[in-house]
This record gives sequence, C-alpha cells and structure tokens, in this order.
Amino acid sequence: MDALKLIAQSSMKEELPEINVGSTVKVHVKIKEGQRERIQVFEGTVIAKKHGGISETFTVRRVSYGVGVERVFPIHSPNVVKVELVRDGFVRRGKLYYLRGRVGKAAKVKQKIKKTEE
Repeated sequence: MDALKLIAQSSMKEELPEINVGSTVKVHVKIKEGQRERIQVFEGTVIAKKHGGISETFTVRRVSYGVGVERVFPIHSPNVVKVELVRDGFVRRGKLYYLRGRVGKAAKVKQKIKKTEE
C-alpha cells in the first residue's frame, strides 16, 4: 500500500491553480488526431469536483451553439496541459447540477468579490 502512495505522489502535478466549484476555467487539453497532436482549449464553469488525491476529477460545463456540453477532466492527467483560472464564482453548493436545467442568464454564476485590505 505504501508503494502505491509513493507512485501516486510522484506522478501528481505541482503547479495547479485553486480550482473551486463555480469558478470559470480554461482547460488546455492535448488532442491526438492520427500522427498530429494539438492543444484545444475548453472554457466553462466548474460544476463538480470528485474524489481526491491522484484520481481527482472536475467537471466543466459550457453552452456551445445552444447545446450544453460537459467534460470530466482528471486533474493529474498527462493530457491536461494547463488549467487557467478566469474568474472565481460565488456559490453555496458543492455541486452545481441545477445549472443543467437553466437557460440564459439564469445559468450564470455570481462573481466572487475579493476584499482589499486598506
């Protein structure tokens, strides 16, 4: 069991931003098409985080051409090149599955206002 933990810790990524539910993120994903590789950006709202440790995943949702698209990304996957935090959202739930039934402005998440110290 200790050997598994050592392998898991060695393969974990160090430079990850603070990904919270409700945040808007840009996920840079490696796509392989035949012999070519390219990086595709998927931008959307994080609606769920699951598990923990090496098997941690997060679900990102966006609306593309009027159709809701959700993708589940493993945080420590070699195909996830980079995760950029666009903005923090203010939510009071752990999972935002209720956004699936909403359309337009009702599906928006409020932006978290950062307090500045004076």
